[in-house]
Amino acid sequence: MPLPRRVIDIRHWRESIHTEVIPACKPDSTLERLSAAFTDRLPISPDLEPTLRRAVRHLLTYTGSMVRPRIVYSLAGAYGIHDEAATDLAIALEYFHTASLVFDDLPCMDDASMRRCAPCVHIAFGESSAILAALALINRAYALVWRAIASCAAEFRAPALNYLERHLGTHGLLNGQSLDLNYSRLPHTLHSAERVAHGKTVSLISLTLVLPAMAGGATPRELHLLHRISTFWGLSYQIVDDLKDVLETSSTSGKTPARDQSLDRPNMVLAIGVAAAVNRLQRLIGAGDQSLEMLVRIRPSLSFLSTFRGTLEDELTRVSEGAGAIPIDRQR
Repeated sequence: MPLPRRVIDIRHWRESIHTEVIPACKPDSTLERLSAAFTDRLPISPDLEPTLRRAVRHLLTYTGSMVRPRIVYSLAGAYGIHDEAATDLAIALEYFHTASLVFDDLPCMDDASMRRCAPCVHIAFGESSAILAALALINRAYALVWRAIASCAAEFRAPALNYLERHLGTHGLLNGQSLDLNYSRLPHTLHSAERVAHGKTVSLISLTLVLPAMAGGATPRELHLLHRISTFWGLSYQIVDDLKDVLETSSTSGKTPARDQSLDRPNMVLAIGVAAAVNRLQRLIGAGDQSLEMLVRIRPSLSFLSTFRGTLEDELTRVSEGAGAIPIDRQR
């Protein structure tokens, strides 16, 4: 017998939030420069096969919010990494992230049709061209990372490259993706959903926050705090994404919605409900605030990290304002 449905008014939970919002930084020329670099850092040869050329250009055209590369660039600069190397590192990590989205959207994985308010690249150009285009981004990303790290002090190069490999490889992103694909074999609990999020989302956020600081010679205490912030914000970002999947349409989220339930994939909102997920999100953001406050006391130049924290709060507000009273299935 199907379980009864309940109605949760998410507006009540939005109105009950009392945490102070840290304002996001105003847009500046950095966004324009990094958006241009996202296109320019992957030269496209005129001899490239036409379908692959169009697929790569498609990926380079739809850049997303560019929040991550802005954070990488600013972090690298705060730790003394020169401008060109900081740009290389920022764009490389965004290429890795974009490639992961291409794979995530394929029919053999999430079978999505929309991403960043545009057709997924496999919809527009076919699966084989999508895979090759993603590999082109990954190949170029490694070259950019190596070039950036080579400009850093010798004693920081090996730890930084090892950190990159760990979080992209079988200990991080790849393991998280495999757990995601085989989630039907796992208990559908918050713990299981967060285990997947640690492998996928937290790994990429950790590269965003920790890798540039590590390459620039951050102290062990600073790296510890950045790692904690990565965990809290990575899980927060995943909850926001899960809320979008449950509550939004493709026109508001920019990607195919309601995929997690139909494909039996991890989703913290489906596991514990909207109310509990929003409450957990607020606790995670609060814990991240505490670590950020300690970090900024040590290195005040990192106060700009409030940009990403503010983005999380803004996204939650936007999702909740458009949701109203939403029928949510009771926990399984």
